[in-house]
Amino acid sequence: MTETLKKFPWPTRTGKDHYEVISALQKSIRRGLEKRALACASDLYMSDYADAAWTRFLVIASEDIGLADPNVCVQIRALHETWKLRKKSDDAPLYFVHALLILVRAPKSRIVDNALSCFFFGTPVEFDIPDWALDKHTLRGKGMGRGMKHFFEEGAKLTNCALEDPYEEGAKKRRMAANGESEG
Repeated sequence: MTETLKKFPWPTRTGKDHYEVISALQKSIRRGLEKRALACASDLYMSDYADAAWTRFLVIASEDIGLADPNVCVQIRALHETWKLRKKSDDAPLYFVHALLILVRAPKSRIVDNALSCFFFGTPVEFDIPDWALDKHTLRGKGMGRGMKHFFEEGAKLTNCALEDPYEEGAKKRRMAANGESEG
């Protein structure tokens, strides 16, 4: 028996436009509407639009969740890879549904997408090069005679340091000595 190729875009098994179902899927995920998202996802999956849904899942992980739970991107990617390996097996939908439920139940944030819009579209945002960025790794910094001391005092400064570093002072001294500099 010869398999007939469907002409893209074909309606879903419920007779809906697949673009509308994908849109409803994403909006349902954003709103945490689990059963509606499952209905949309199963319609897409059973209509041979699983790849389109996965593409949307990967976007949603950054666009609608992003920094609210940065691990979601990794989880969705891992489930997608597993699904691709198991695509022809009976358990393939398991990984698809798992990914969907993670997305629906995850905390949401549009910070990543909004930052993209603010800084990557339209007129470039004006900015200056701060003095602390001109260190031994830049031509202007080298021209100013800045070495390791300046780098450790300004260039390597952390403002959101999560852990106390027991090696910081030792590393500073060793690097300065290796570059022929003193702390003075």
